[in-house]
Amino acid sequence: MTNQKDSNKPVRLQKFLAEAGVASRRHAEDLIEAGRVLVNDVVVDRLPAFVDPREDRVVVDGTPVRVQAAEYFIVHKPKGVVCTNRDPAGRLRVVDLLPPTKAPLNVVGRLDADSTGLLLMTNDGELAEQVAHPRLELAKVYRVEVQGQVPRDLVAKMKKGVHLAEGKATASEIEIVRRNRERSILKITLREGRNRQIRRMLARLNHPVRALKRVQIGPLSLKGLPVGACRRLTARELAALRRAVRTARSKRERAGPERPRRRKGTRGTRGVGRGVAEPPAGRQPPGDERAGPRRRLVT
Repeated sequence: MTNQKDSNKPVRLQKFLAEAGVASRRHAEDLIEAGRVLVNDVVVDRLPAFVDPREDRVVVDGTPVRVQAAEYFIVHKPKGVVCTNRDPAGRLRVVDLLPPTKAPLNVVGRLDADSTGLLLMTNDGELAEQVAHPRLELAKVYRVEVQGQVPRDLVAKMKKGVHLAEGKATASEIEIVRRNRERSILKITLREGRNRQIRRMLARLNHPVRALKRVQIGPLSLKGLPVGACRRLTARELAALRRAVRTARSKRERAGPERPRRRKGTRGTRGVGRGVAEPPAGRQPPGDERAGPRRRLVT
């Protein structure tokens, strides 16, 4: 192990783990500080730390880590297919739709079993973190069919925000594509991610979701990809996705740090409702709207 970056060869340990698909850089830092990473049989639990990928032996939770070539796929998920890597019920998994790969790929932007549409799968932990992180506000677009004829003021209500158990949720953009007495078709853009957010927002407004399909993540779309099919990202698509992430990150940095929201009933109380720590997320890269830590989300 190298303790200082005295040449071009050593890289930061968390960067090495992210490029190997173990976790995002942020999650890799949690693994290191928890003492779960060994370099040349020595526990490394402090940062910064550096490794030479060609010389050092890195082990996480007893498993040797090697950098694999980054792979990127988009998948058109059918209904009934699950995003988990293991399913006790034996249902078809998204990973079953992929061709064999040298490195295990993880889902970015999970969808629940009843939802369909665009998924990104990769072993690039750093990009996965950036695409899924709600604070970067990368747009995700959904086509949603709901029961009944929605009123015109539904657009204003969803933009203003709907109160859910964990707080107010909003839609960035919403368009009523079609509506009649039996059903309405909506196009909804989210720039935040909560557990089953669209379904829960519309349920609160008395318009249960019949079908939900994600059609776009940032610049990526389902155009030309049949249901159940997958393909590798083109170089142009990958470059466009990275540009979108950089733009979102720059916008976020210019906006500055978020002010903590004051909870109801805390006026005049110092230190209440601020800086609440969240438990570190697991090693699975985040998705869009799944229950649990803020970056593991499922629609």
